[in-house]
Amino acid sequence: MVLIVKKLCPETSEQGFLVNPADWSEEVAKRLAELNNISLQEGHWEIILFMRDFYKRFKYLPNSRVFIKAVARELGDNKGNSRYLHKLFPDGPLKYACKLAGLPKPPTCL
Repeated sequence: MVLIVKKLCPETSEQGFLVNPADWSEEVAKRLAELNNISLQEGHWEIILFMRDFYKRFKYLPNSRVFIKAVARELGDNKGNSRYLHKLFPDGPLKYACKLAGLPKPPTCL
Protein backbone atom coordinates (compact mmCIF):
# COMPACT_ATOMS: atom_id res chain seq x y z
CA MET A 1 0.00 0.00 0.00
CA VAL A 2 1.36 3.41 -0.99
CA LEU A 3 0.51 6.37 1.17
CA ILE A 4 0.58 9.75 -0.53
CA VAL A 5 1.07 12.70 1.76
CA LYS A 6 -0.15 16.00 0.38
CA LYS A 7 2.02 18.97 1.30
CA LEU A 8 -0.22 21.39 3.07
CA CYS A 9 0.06 25.13 3.26
CA PRO A 10 -1.66 27.34 5.81
CA GLU A 11 -4.56 29.49 4.64
CA THR A 12 -3.64 32.16 2.10
CA SER A 13 -5.41 35.14 0.60
CA GLU A 14 -6.66 35.18 -2.96
CA GLN A 15 -3.23 36.52 -4.01
CA GLY A 16 -1.30 33.86 -2.08
CA PHE A 17 -0.22 35.80 1.02
CA LEU A 18 -0.54 34.08 4.40
CA VAL A 19 -3.75 35.05 6.18
CA ASN A 20 -2.04 34.53 9.55
CA PRO A 21 1.64 35.58 9.50
CA ALA A 22 2.20 33.49 12.66
CA ASP A 23 1.75 30.39 10.46
CA TRP A 24 5.08 31.11 8.73
CA SER A 25 7.98 28.68 8.97
CA GLU A 26 10.78 27.76 6.60
CA GLU A 27 8.71 24.76 5.50
CA VAL A 28 5.78 27.03 4.72
CA ALA A 29 8.11 29.32 2.74
CA LYS A 30 9.29 26.31 0.74
CA ARG A 31 5.69 25.33 -0.02
CA LEU A 32 4.76 28.89 -1.01
CA ALA A 33 7.81 28.98 -3.29
CA GLU A 34 6.71 25.72 -4.94
CA LEU A 35 3.23 27.13 -5.50
CA ASN A 36 4.83 30.18 -7.16
CA ASN A 37 7.30 28.17 -9.27
CA ILE A 38 10.33 29.51 -7.40
CA SER A 39 13.23 27.20 -6.64
CA LEU A 40 14.67 28.58 -3.41
CA GLN A 41 18.42 29.08 -3.31
CA GLU A 42 20.69 30.76 -0.77
CA GLY A 43 20.10 34.21 -2.29
CA HIS A 44 16.33 33.84 -1.93
CA TRP A 45 16.66 32.91 1.73
CA GLU A 46 18.91 35.90 2.37
CA ILE A 47 16.25 38.27 1.01
CA ILE A 48 13.35 36.44 2.68
CA LEU A 49 15.03 36.57 6.08
CA PHE A 50 16.07 40.18 5.46
CA MET A 51 12.41 41.10 4.83
CA ARG A 52 11.24 39.33 7.96
CA ASP A 53 13.84 41.19 10.01
CA PHE A 54 13.02 44.53 8.34
CA TYR A 55 9.32 44.13 9.12
CA LYS A 56 10.04 43.07 12.70
CA ARG A 57 12.32 46.08 13.30
CA PHE A 58 10.38 48.82 11.53
CA LYS A 59 6.75 47.53 11.68
CA TYR A 60 6.01 48.48 8.06
CA LEU A 61 6.62 47.25 4.54
CA PRO A 62 8.70 49.52 2.33
CA ASN A 63 7.98 50.55 -1.24
CA SER A 64 10.27 49.09 -3.92
CA ARG A 65 12.77 51.96 -3.84
CA VAL A 66 13.17 51.84 -0.06
CA PHE A 67 13.36 48.02 -0.22
CA ILE A 68 16.23 48.09 -2.72
CA LYS A 69 18.11 50.76 -0.76
CA ALA A 70 17.65 48.84 2.50
CA VAL A 71 18.97 45.64 0.89
CA ALA A 72 21.98 47.57 -0.46
CA ARG A 73 22.69 49.09 2.94
CA GLU A 74 22.40 45.73 4.74
CA LEU A 75 23.70 43.22 2.17
CA GLY A 76 25.78 45.34 -0.20
CA ASP A 77 25.31 47.06 -3.55
CA ASN A 78 25.78 43.80 -5.45
CA LYS A 79 22.51 42.52 -3.91
CA GLY A 80 20.70 45.82 -3.39
CA ASN A 81 19.89 46.50 -7.02
CA SER A 82 16.95 45.81 -9.30
CA ARG A 83 18.87 43.48 -11.61
CA TYR A 84 19.91 41.09 -8.86
CA LEU A 85 16.53 41.12 -7.11
CA HIS A 86 14.64 40.52 -10.38
CA LYS A 87 16.85 37.50 -11.07
CA LEU A 88 15.67 36.03 -7.77
CA PHE A 89 12.04 37.13 -8.06
CA PRO A 90 11.29 37.90 -11.74
CA ASP A 91 7.60 38.65 -11.19
CA GLY A 92 8.24 41.30 -8.53
CA PRO A 93 11.02 41.26 -5.93
CA LEU A 94 9.19 43.08 -3.15
CA LYS A 95 5.90 41.27 -3.66
CA TYR A 96 7.41 37.78 -3.73
CA ALA A 97 9.95 38.44 -0.98
CA CYS A 98 7.07 39.47 1.27
CA LYS A 99 4.86 36.60 0.15
CA LEU A 100 7.52 33.96 0.83
CA ALA A 101 8.48 35.67 4.10
CA GLY A 102 4.90 35.27 5.34
CA LEU A 103 4.35 39.02 5.48
CA PRO A 104 1.33 41.02 4.33
CA LYS A 105 1.05 42.25 0.77
CA PRO A 106 2.96 45.52 0.43
CA PRO A 107 0.53 48.41 -0.07
CA THR A 108 2.41 49.57 -3.17
CA CYS A 109 2.11 46.20 -4.96
CA LEU A 110 -0.69 45.55 -7.42
